[in-house]
Amino acid sequence: MAAVDTDDERFMREALDLARRGAGTTSPNPMVGAVVVADEAIVGRGYHPRPGEPHAEVFALRDAGARALGATLYVTLEPCAHWGRTPPCTEAIIGAGIRRVVAAMLDPDQQVSGRGLHRLAEAGVATIVGVAERDALDLNEAYVKHRTLGLPWVTAKWAMTLDGRIATRSGDSRWISGEPSRGLAHELRAASDAILVGIGTVLRDDPALTARGIAGARSPRRVILDSTLRVPPGARVLARDGTPVLVATTERADPEVRRALEAAGVEVLAVGGADGRVDLRALLDHLARAGVMSLLVEGGSAVLGGFADAGLIDKVVAFVGPSIVGGPAPAPVGGRGVELLAHAWRLGRIAVRQLGDDAVIEGRILRPGGSGGGA
Repeated sequence: MAAVDTDDERFMREALDLARRGAGTTSPNPMVGAVVVADEAIVGRGYHPRPGEPHAEVFALRDAGARALGATLYVTLEPCAHWGRTPPCTEAIIGAGIRRVVAAMLDPDQQVSGRGLHRLAEAGVATIVGVAERDALDLNEAYVKHRTLGLPWVTAKWAMTLDGRIATRSGDSRWISGEPSRGLAHELRAASDAILVGIGTVLRDDPALTARGIAGARSPRRVILDSTLRVPPGARVLARDGTPVLVATTERADPEVRRALEAAGVEVLAVGGADGRVDLRALLDHLARAGVMSLLVEGGSAVLGGFADAGLIDKVVAFVGPSIVGGPAPAPVGGRGVELLAHAWRLGRIAVRQLGDDAVIEGRILRPGGSGGGA
């Protein structure tokens, strides 16, 4: 491994900024950015836009052209050394005459991990790994968890009042958060592979569960928890708009209703648990095998409680509106809960910001040992 240049972190920040341009479009691939630096100046930039297209390194090398000879390549993820949908990036790097490669992190995918840097070292390219590693891990937290644990990264999102309610006692919940917060919520949807709600939310609100108001945004796969298949045939969430829809149910579901849903193009998955409800871990296993790396859980209260009780939440995004409703109104997270505060799930690496009149609180669930999130 070569020594770290004083400018390594600065150039890696440029590569990380480029990588973020792939948010919402690269899955099931990671977000990756790269820059080529010669004579202390960036001469080539690139990022991975979507599966099937060249990787970030290739775009950056193309941008640099002949200036890549003898230059340094900064890349947010270890270059691949195997054939996939595209040729190995290591061979493009070697062929361009790059002298030094700085990677933010190793690729956790077993096809790559360590092999890319080893191939470069074999060819005489100086390598270093670990520059801005924490930021690179955060950027691809869903990819890392999917590749290491075989599960999607789960973000729990809700909007609540200042006194911790998600609706009034009559069930009225529109709108607890303001327009800027709702805009961010759609950005979260667009950046997720799938979005999940319970049948209670579908029956009460008839949501479309789409990402709206974002240019070029995709709508995530829609997932509904419905133990007995009560979802109405005309529910907006079942719209045949090209977005995959999965209804997770149990053996208690009416077979005729299941056949009707499947005939309408809906995937129906029976994964009942011992308690007669949907087995959430089995559902996550199924989604991961289907290529879902990131799952946004929007509730309601029973659904979020089920995920919390099962220890399946990695990150929380809570929108707090400046209102107080009082009374016997529902809280964001139901379920069994805990008896002692010492057993409560706690957030780490918390970020708080103001968005319009709302406060937005984000944090990763602290796992045993103090680590945040599944990555």
